[in-house]
Amino acid sequence: MKTIAAVLHERGLPKPYATSQPLVIEELELDGPQEGEVLVEMTAAGLCHSDLSVLNGTRLWPLPIVIGHEACGIVREVGHGVKDLREGEHVVFSFLPTCGHCPMCSCGRPSLCEPGVMANRAGKLITGGVRFWKGGASRVHHHSGIAGYSQYSVVARESIVKVPQDIPPETAVLFGCAIMTGVGAVINTAKVPAGTSVVVFGMGGVGLSVVMGARAAGAHPIIAVDVLDSKLELAKQCGATHVVNASRVDPVAAVRDLTHGGVDHAFEAVGNVKVIEQAFASAKRGGRAVSIGLTHPDSKITLPALAFAAEEKVLMGSYMGSCVPQRDIPRYMELYRTGALPVDLLRTRTISLEQVNEGFDLLDSGEVARQVIRFARG
Repeated sequence: MKTIAAVLHERGLPKPYATSQPLVIEELELDGPQEGEVLVEMTAAGLCHSDLSVLNGTRLWPLPIVIGHEACGIVREVGHGVKDLREGEHVVFSFLPTCGHCPMCSCGRPSLCEPGVMANRAGKLITGGVRFWKGGASRVHHHSGIAGYSQYSVVARESIVKVPQDIPPETAVLFGCAIMTGVGAVINTAKVPAGTSVVVFGMGGVGLSVVMGARAAGAHPIIAVDVLDSKLELAKQCGATHVVNASRVDPVAAVRDLTHGGVDHAFEAVGNVKVIEQAFASAKRGGRAVSIGLTHPDSKITLPALAFAAEEKVLMGSYMGSCVPQRDIPRYMELYRTGALPVDLLRTRTISLEQVNEGFDLLDSGEVARQVIRFARG
């Protein structure tokens, strides 16, 4: 069949992207689903900094590639062996497919699934193949096994979570990355207890989701740090009790002053070495810092070694919110239903697929939290 998709052929093109057009909207050929795979018509896809990192070359994925790792859609056809999904059901995707039997999956940590990571790095489905083609001969890779910036995509069953049909696509899509990553970092990775203090550095979609998760967990105070007043105002709506503009004051000093020595839990959601170091410095004796943002693979951090032994401070990572997608996405959707997670606040604007390059300019400038591509139904 044919599909229209946003394809990246060359990374590192100059900004503004609205001019250089790194993502080319073009028609591709798409094979039908093979064993263990599902054909999905996309209904919405989010613009995330992890997608931006593919455009600017921070994350090196095989090219050409259909990007987009935060997406949702409707099942249109199932391949042989898929018994628990039917045509017409609504789904959200997990950007790391989980095999269920590797050492990491077997010990309850599917967010670190080894075959899933290998498949993603190769730009393939975890089932081993590539289903997009250009001109009948040149293959086009899948981003994170999803390829969300396409009208239609073939996805492995291991990447799919069935969800209720009454949640609008422009909301449901946010559970596939922003909410899963941010709320999961609070609940699964850090296991934040009620009444403990939290600071979150970076008020993008993931950072705001951390704020929501901290409020849902009963943390207090919840301090939001960013360089834009507009994002700090949004953080207040998401649950922050205090805000710090890091362009005006030393954020570490401000956080330590507000909390009389530092927070129990510091979260970094920027993907910046300096900010990771600031988050660690903001944690009190016996506190912990959680790094969520993806840095360049060659980046190094410098931390005081004595703080680990003498102060029992902890620096830990969180990938995909340490989530079990099949378990956690439905749980977080129920929290949304109760009002505990005001997910709709994340969505800055809705765009068409043809506006995707302009959208990444806005994301790169820091002006927006989450933009959502809404696909016209075929």
